[in-house]
Amino acid sequence: MMMTKERIKLHAQPYEEVFVIQQGCAIYTVGSTTLEAQAGQIVIVPAGVPHKFINSGSGRLVQVDIHHSPQFITQWLED
Repeated sequence: MMMTKERIKLHAQPYEEVFVIQQGCAIYTVGSTTLEAQAGQIVIVPAGVPHKFINSGSGRLVQVDIHHSPQFITQWLED
C-alpha cells in the first residue's frame, strides 16, 4: 500500500509485471509512454521495459503488483 505522493523510481525486470489498481490513481511511465490509471484499471509492463509510477491522487494508492517470475529481480535505473 502506498501513501499520498509516494513514488517508485525507474526500474526494469526481465519478466512481465502487472499492476492492478484497487484504490486511487497514479501516473505510470512505461518505456516512452506516460499514462494515468485509476481504481479498476490494469497496467501491464512487458519484460525488460523500464517503468516507474507516482501516486497522482490526493489519497492512498492501493495496487497489487504481480511479478511473473518465481524470483523477484529488479534493476534500478535511477537514484
